[in-house]
Amino acid sequence: MPEQQRIRVLIADDQALVRDGFGMILAAQPDLDLVGEASDGAEAIRAARELSPDVVLMDVRMPNVDGIEATAAICRDTAAKVLVLTTFDLDEYVYDALRAGASGFLLKDMRRAELVDAVRVVAAGEALLAPTVTRRLIADVVARAAPPAARSGERLAALTARETDTLRQVARGLSNAEIARELFVTEHTVKTHVSSLLSKLGLRDRVQVVVLAYETGLVRPGENPAPGHS
Repeated sequence: MPEQQRIRVLIADDQALVRDGFGMILAAQPDLDLVGEASDGAEAIRAARELSPDVVLMDVRMPNVDGIEATAAICRDTAAKVLVLTTFDLDEYVYDALRAGASGFLLKDMRRAELVDAVRVVAAGEALLAPTVTRRLIADVVARAAPPAARSGERLAALTARETDTLRQVARGLSNAEIARELFVTEHTVKTHVSSLLSKLGLRDRVQVVVLAYETGLVRPGENPAPGHS
């Protein structure tokens, strides 16, 4: 595979066994390159700045600088996408990570194929990981955090009606192809709308679209899941 198509990955976790295990999985893939490891958030920030990874696998609980602070710094200073490693009992950390700029999260008991697929999905800027689980979790933590919806809602005023419709479908977990069928437009048109709304709202990716949709009430906790993702 040509070098420019390979995905560069950095692993940040304070447990050497976790880093070794993930590293072995990634190394077995022809399109993934493990470019570095970090044992705490401070090391992760330095490595991300120096090594320019495409994706960072980020543990939340690490000594010195934790994964949330490291995620914020990496998303602010680099073009890397951050995948947060978590468990179901760390919902509040997931929300903090998403607000810090993370592109999604992975459960630490994931299967090998899920890890590989997740890295590829996030590197490509595609749809959310595990749509149903991710959507329910984000809905729950956003509802409990209760950010100021009115202030967030003002940001949507810049969108056209079709961009707002597209945002709503993205937040439901639909892919571009599914949105195209829902809105009776071409997939290229959907991509154009997604790019436009991300630019207008100052968002990095589709995960942040979901968070904003819940914050503004455009999509509400408990709303019916997207077709085909229940």
